[in-house]
Amino acid sequence: MIDMTTTSPRLAVRIYEEAKNAGLHALDAPVTGGDKGAKDGTLTILAGGDREDFDACLSILQAMGKNIDYEGKAGNGQHTKMCNQIAVAGALAGACEAMVYAKNVGLDVDTMLKSISTGAASSVQMNNVASRALQDDYRPGFFIKHFIKDMNLADEEARAADTELKVLEDVLSMYKELEQEGMEELGTQALIKYYNW
Repeated sequence: MIDMTTTSPRLAVRIYEEAKNAGLHALDAPVTGGDKGAKDGTLTILAGGDREDFDACLSILQAMGKNIDYEGKAGNGQHTKMCNQIAVAGALAGACEAMVYAKNVGLDVDTMLKSISTGAASSVQMNNVASRALQDDYRPGFFIKHFIKDMNLADEEARAADTELKVLEDVLSMYKELEQEGMEELGTQALIKYYNW
């Protein structure tokens, strides 16, 4: 069994153990790359479980993704996905804050984005998500409601590891406000609306 959803790493371990007790094999293999990556077969796949099972399933995973990594024991695929979502949260907020700052000091926001997206600030969030927000395009590549679920999982796992993630918690609270305003079906780039864009 290959679980490609984003769930709790503890659940992934439980699934792995129950599968093993039943004589089955299980991998946790969450993905990143959004709807475009899924359609194009270019997802990044983060797999946890037994190495032999990963090797046996590699050709299946290669049909869906281009960057496929074995992360280690059961649950590690999910832990790596938590790391991804933590990094995305900060990058999204940073891109939105740069846009708001640029607008409020009188810069041409599109020119600013083009200028800084080729340097150290470059990221998928800066290059794709911010530019969509600039065009008032809030169609989901990834839904706010799903990102909230993922950030909640990451926050729970961090707390279980006695780790405080202030940026993640701040971004999560921003998205929860948007959810309360009925925006949970919009794409993550709608974070810009938090700033009264």
